[in-house]
Amino acid sequence: MSTPNFEQLGAVQKIGADALLTLIRSTCNGVERLTALNVAATRDFLSGVVTNTQQVLAIKDASEFPRVNVNLLQPVLEKYMNYVRDVYEVTTAIQQDVTAIAEGQYEQISRNATATLDKSTPAPGKDVVAATVKTLLDTSSRFFDQINSFSQQANAIAEANLKAVSATTQAATAATRKSVKK
Repeated sequence: MSTPNFEQLGAVQKIGADALLTLIRSTCNGVERLTALNVAATRDFLSGVVTNTQQVLAIKDASEFPRVNVNLLQPVLEKYMNYVRDVYEVTTAIQQDVTAIAEGQYEQISRNATATLDKSTPAPGKDVVAATVKTLLDTSSRFFDQINSFSQQANAIAEANLKAVSATTQAATAATRKSVKK
């Protein structure tokens, strides 16, 4: 039975703690950005409600209502689309940070495991164990790459959908304005 190497154990624990702290910092920064975004959006929404209410209450003729309504709708839709875009950007940045941290940790673990296997003393069955661990590392690396690729594809789809919704909203608002002006 071998004695544990407390220095190596301490080093591994320090690396894990550093990665966890980096992950916590990144996540907290993202939550802080989302909170600031939500506070700003709420403040803007409440200000807009007051302004819009004043404009609606200032209508003297019922025939003006459709025109005022369309004029009030456009800025609200634009603000909403900007908010959704900002939330998407913040969440994408958080996801990229977490992915980068996970990739760094995985690469470090893989290098350490491979180095430990290469340095270990010959023992009966070592070749089988080493081959099994290396196969496991290769398989998990390919799996991690596939997950990362899937995540990038999902982000691309979400971004394309966001652009399509934005274009559709702008076109619908423009068409509504034209129909009210007639």
